Amino acid sequence: MKAILIDCITPDIDKKTAEYQFQEAENLIKTFGGVVLVKKIQKKLNPDYKTFIGRGKIDEIIEENKSLKADIIIVNNELKPRQTYNLSELVRKHDLIVWDRIDLILKIFQKHASTKEAKLEIELASIHHMGPRIFGMGMELSRQAGGIGTRGVGETNIEFMKRHLKKQEDAIKKELAKCRKVRKKHRERRRRQNFKTVGIIGYTNAGKTSLLNALTGKGALSADKLFATLDTRVGKMWLPDSQQEVLISDTIGFIQNLPPKLIKSFASTLEETIEADLLLHVIDISDPKMNQKIKTVVDILAQMDLLLKPIIYVFNKLDLLSTPFFDKKQKVLQKYKKFRPVCISTQTKDGIEGLKQTIQTNLDLTI
Repeated sequence: MKAILIDCITPDIDKKTAEYQFQEAENLIKTFGGVVLVKKIQKKLNPDYKTFIGRGKIDEIIEENKSLKADIIIVNNELKPRQTYNLSELVRKHDLIVWDRIDLILKIFQKHASTKEAKLEIELASIHHMGPRIFGMGMELSRQAGGIGTRGVGETNIEFMKRHLKKQEDAIKKELAKCRKVRKKHRERRRRQNFKTVGIIGYTNAGKTSLLNALTGKGALSADKLFATLDTRVGKMWLPDSQQEVLISDTIGFIQNLPPKLIKSFASTLEETIEADLLLHVIDISDPKMNQKIKTVVDILAQMDLLLKPIIYVFNKLDLLSTPFFDKKQKVLQKYKKFRPVCISTQTKDGIEGLKQTIQTNLDLTI
């Protein structure tokens, strides 16, 4: 996949912020297996109502692509159905297709999902994203094909697609309800056995799966790419001081500008986190955008009503801090002390035993 990456930003956004937003989008494209040939930014107070970016910028992209030979335009934002349709129509005859940021994330999800439940969640999210878009396209067809006092082929297509998507959505929800029922039974059995549960959360690629492996020895896939984990994974961790096992779960990572509808669509896989006695918020301490990513995760936790749950901040990738910046460790320990912060490295295992002790202390408090 050879992509042209575009976005429309307001004039007040500084160059550094714009570059960061583009860098993350470029990483998403790389994760999917594509390459960005060129990046285009248009500065406007408001995106174009019809096509998101202005017609002049579109013509510029079409002309430039004669030599670039890209096959897709990816908009680093969520497009309205009308914008998607209009932009797609303008570039279609030039052998270009259009995805927005949500399309790209969903394509990555589809590529990485392995369990039936995760695949169903992604299919549901795709329907929620595509439904309004198909409706918008149908409206355009209706205007073109229908006349005054006539029904029009577009209107017929709208009703047909709406019924089809509704049937699909209902069928998926029934299957997911079965999955939730199984999960609920598993949780009830754990409670009867007095198992405490710990949920691992964090920004994507912060090292959540690596932490699961370090704590439990589970050996789950850990990769240096975005959204490497979509399915919920559960492992057991032994706490020698209390002579008991604790269940640790790891699931999908978060990312900035992740729409609430996507979070809601992953309700089943996030249930292990929602029901956990304690949360471990994994943070990449070597990331220059660390504080911004912490805020993103906190905002998503607020949407999920999880801010009142006990949380430990786990600052990972300590091994990536160079000596001159090692005082960052002390700064984060002080700044986030109310979240019982622990600094670790899942690669060198530095701090892992201390984290286990902190987990045990805080689980004792939740009894």
